[in-house]
Amino acid sequence: MSEVRDPLWFKDAVFYEMHARSFFDSDNNGKGDFAGLASRLDYVRDLGIDCIWIQPFYPSPLLDDGYDIADFCAIHPDFGTLDDFRRLVDEAHARGLKVLIDLIMNHSSDQHAWFQEARQDRNSPKRDYYVWTDDPSQYSETRIIFLDTEVSNWTFDEVAGQYFWHRFFHHQPDLNYDNPAIWDEMMRIGRFWLDFGIDGFRCDAIPYLYEREGTNCENLPETHEFLRAFRAMVDREYPGTLLLAEANQWPHDVIHYYGTEHQPEFQMNFHFPVMPRLFMSLKRENPGSIIDILKATPEIHPDNQWCIFLRNHDELTLEMVTPDEREEMWRDYAPEYRMRSNLGIRRRLAPLVDNDRAQLELLNALLFSLPGSPIIYYGDEIGMGDNILLRDRNGVRTAMQWNGELNAGFSQAAPENLYAPLIDEGEFSYRTVNVENQQKNPTSLLNWTRRMIELRRQHRVFGRGTFEIIEVKNPHFFVFERVFEGQRMICLFNFARSMQSVSVPINVTERTEVTDLIGGSTLHPATARKAYQVTLGPRGYAWLQIG
Repeated sequence: MSEVRDPLWFKDAVFYEMHARSFFDSDNNGKGDFAGLASRLDYVRDLGIDCIWIQPFYPSPLLDDGYDIADFCAIHPDFGTLDDFRRLVDEAHARGLKVLIDLIMNHSSDQHAWFQEARQDRNSPKRDYYVWTDDPSQYSETRIIFLDTEVSNWTFDEVAGQYFWHRFFHHQPDLNYDNPAIWDEMMRIGRFWLDFGIDGFRCDAIPYLYEREGTNCENLPETHEFLRAFRAMVDREYPGTLLLAEANQWPHDVIHYYGTEHQPEFQMNFHFPVMPRLFMSLKRENPGSIIDILKATPEIHPDNQWCIFLRNHDELTLEMVTPDEREEMWRDYAPEYRMRSNLGIRRRLAPLVDNDRAQLELLNALLFSLPGSPIIYYGDEIGMGDNILLRDRNGVRTAMQWNGELNAGFSQAAPENLYAPLIDEGEFSYRTVNVENQQKNPTSLLNWTRRMIELRRQHRVFGRGTFEIIEVKNPHFFVFERVFEGQRMICLFNFARSMQSVSVPINVTERTEVTDLIGGSTLHPATARKAYQVTLGPRGYAWLQIG
């Protein structure tokens, strides 16, 4: 494992989510791979990234972009070999980058050897690796997650002669954590990858590990029991390893996945409800919904951290908004039905905001200053578009656009052999939106993002500081204060489409130094006062260092 000087490094870190298939193709077969990803790590480092999160690369029938795993301890041949993966980890560490990979705990593919053996023989030990029944009315209080594709959490298997349980797609049977052998298997899998020197896991779909009659089969005590045991193993054998939980739940449920001081679970959790409310607030020109969810977010231990994001490889989930708010979001951001997926929106960041630079900057400035560590989804730093004609969520998983040449510089393969069509027309065409163009332009979104990440890096208050919302009278403004070790930062955001002024209730004197970190100016107020007046342009923002 790479050296970890500070066990809380993740609190200051900026993460970058990437898929080996989408980043760079080294052997020109139309599919990205580990060697290609390794060859582009300088770009990621120069962006200011601290840790890369690599999406699943395991053998898989690829019915769910690799989250349907056919072998937990091997590499899909499209990506390379185990030696290629080891070289990728070494190359990342040589550049000061940490490596996070997906660990899918909840389910396997139905093509996994375990399931194939289980369905063939009721007496096989592997039968108990999964959850079976003759009565599909069991666990009837459990919601169906993929309402647009699944009608039940049970699917009848003709070979097995029984129903098997799945919380996601019917080709992803859930593992049976009531079987101690599954505990042993998951510990073995964790050790297998940690022995390659990776720095941590993003653990997928953790609220659903156990099933109990009379419950909704989410966030059960038994799930926490396993997760505490997994964390204890990791801390004991691989100290310094980061565990990041994907629990798409309300904050009052998610905080339990941090565990306790004496029985820890995860150091980090995603804060899912923040994300749709950022977009909702933009359209309303009023940050009330984002303020409400942050006020409802419980305090966490200083050694823990939220993980926040604007977009990722999944749909923009609308599970945790009201039905009326969901309809509002669909109307505002997904007017065409094919822009929607399940209870969400399958679009990238730039198309969501009509490629409006002011909105892109406002959202990213929030991402870098709200409490938590930010994750950037590959390509969003250049404002990549999406392809809503592709099935499921694949429209936001197209190839990274490096330049305006053949296949966007991603591959030298014949275009028809690419794993997915490129975005080659309209304002998001790779001929216009690409890394090479933006590197040459000092005012590009890419170079703006680099500067903002560098500013965040220079001020640890953003990763570790306290967070307090400052009440102001102008309803278009979101103002909050971050404080850490004597450093005080006031962050202001104007959600309106017009110029707005706000009076911020902070005491200043003639000797108070107010530094606009983004604009670069420093000034002293002319007179002492109990409020500080700020004017920001449409969708404007400011980070003010006080004192």
